[in-house]
Amino acid sequence: MKQKYTQAFIEQAVVKLHSRGPRTVREVALEMNVSYHTAKNWMKRRPPEKAGMSPGKEKRPQDWSAQEQLLALQETHVLSGEPLQAWCRERGLFVHHLTSWKATFCAAQKTDSGTRELRSLKDENDQLKRELVRKEKALAEAAALLILQKKFRALWEDEAT
Repeated sequence: MKQKYTQAFIEQAVVKLHSRGPRTVREVALEMNVSYHTAKNWMKRRPPEKAGMSPGKEKRPQDWSAQEQLLALQETHVLSGEPLQAWCRERGLFVHHLTSWKATFCAAQKTDSGTRELRSLKDENDQLKRELVRKEKALAEAAALLILQKKFRALWEDEAT
C-alpha cells in the first residue's frame, strides 16, 4: 500500500535532506521513516532553492570558513543586545559562536606574535653563539702566539750563553 505524505512534510523532509551535513541520504531517510528511493526522488524534484532553503544561509557554525567568521565578527562588532540576536537568528548562529570565534582569532594573533618573538630570540641566540666561537678561536690563537713567543725567547737565550 502506497503511503501519502503531506506537502508540508515533503518540504520539511527535502530541507532536512539537503542540510544533512556529513550524514548519508539513507541515514536521514531512515530517521524520518521514509523509503530511501522516495527521499532521493524528492531531492531530485525539489532543488534546495525551491525547497525553501537558501544555500548560503543554512550552514552550520562549524562549516563557516575563517574568512566568513572574520566578516561576521566585523559586522557584529558594533551590535549588542536585540540587534545582535536578530543578526544571529538570520544566519543560524548563536552569540556564543561569535564569542568563541573572537577568542580563537585573538589566540591566533597571540601565537603569531609569540612566534615572531621566538624567531627573533632564536636569531639573536645564533648570532651570539657565532660571536662566542669567533672569540674563542681568537683567544686560542693569542695563547698559542704567547707560548711560541716564550719558546722563541728561551731558545735565543740558550744560544746567547
